Parts: sequence; C-alpha cells; structure tokens
Amino acid sequence: MPELIAKTALAGVKPLTIADTTLAEVDLGPIASVALFPGQEKAVAKALKPLGLSFPAPNTFADKGDARIVWTSRNQAFLIGVAAPDFGAAAAVTDQSGGWAALSLTGPAAVDALARYVPIDLRLAAFPVGSAARAPLYHMSMVLMRTAPDAFLILCFRSMAKTGWHEIETALRSLAARAKIA
Repeated sequence: MPELIAKTALAGVKPLTIADTTLAEVDLGPIASVALFPGQEKAVAKALKPLGLSFPAPNTFADKGDARIVWTSRNQAFLIGVAAPDFGAAAAVTDQSGGWAALSLTGPAAVDALARYVPIDLRLAAFPVGSAARAPLYHMSMVLMRTAPDAFLILCFRSMAKTGWHEIETALRSLAARAKIA
C-alpha cells in the first residue's frame, strides 16, 4: 500500500534572495476560517481569550505566541498556527489548512516588488505593521499582512502558489536589473 506524504504547496522550495530581499515559503500550520454568527461577538471573544487573542478589527491581524488571527472579511477571520477552540454555536469554523499557501517577502525591495501587482498603497505610513488586506496579487486573490517595516506574509490559494512565487520573483528580478542600469 502506498504511503502518502504531506507536502507544502511549493514542496519545500528553497528561499530566493534577490537585491537583499528574500522570498520564502512558510508552513503556518493549521488555518481555520472563523465566521461569526449574528450577535455572537461576546461568545467568540470568550473562546479566543485563552489564546490571548480577540477578533481582529477590519484590515488588521494580531499574534500571540504561535497563534495569529487575521481579518479576512466582514465578521470573518483566519485563525492560524493553532487548533481552533470550541466556538460552539457562536461561529462557523472550517478548516482551510490544505487550501492556502504562505509566502514571506522580506527586505528592502519588498514594497516595490509588491507594488507592481497589488493595487493598494503599501507605504509604511498607509499600511503599517499589523495591517492586513484582502487584495489581488496581479490576477490572484490573496491575504496580505505586514509583519515588519520591510516584511510581508502573503496567503494565496494553494493552487496558485507557484504562480504567486513566479510573479514576485519576476518583480524582484526586474527591480534588480533596473538598479544595475541606473
């Protein structure tokens, strides 16, 4: 009988560094979508309290230890890195772990590389650390989080992970080539 082996979306591709900016695949562990039912904010807050988290405000995320919660739409968030607590009848919880891939982009060219494909203002003043957005990455849907002044975490559909990697790599190579010319 064949033995199945779980693999990440990019099967452990090695990090890529161009112009002092690194693109890498990240294994975030479990991802659960938490969709609040109407009027259940207090019950959800109670369920998240042992994790040291609260339901995120729009366009934000928060971390506590290995746990992260990121706003993904109205009354919906992704709980990442830990098993979802029992929300009872307060929220619909669905496992999203196999459907998403995560990429980190860190370094001085991160904003400029993303600016080629993401139609939002990613300057630090407009999109500070702790910000999150559902936005397109070129023609793909993604969840974008700013984790440091020069660092982003990108969640894209698993089926589009190679395309997302390719687009960001192309942008980094283009920026590096222009820097050599200038």
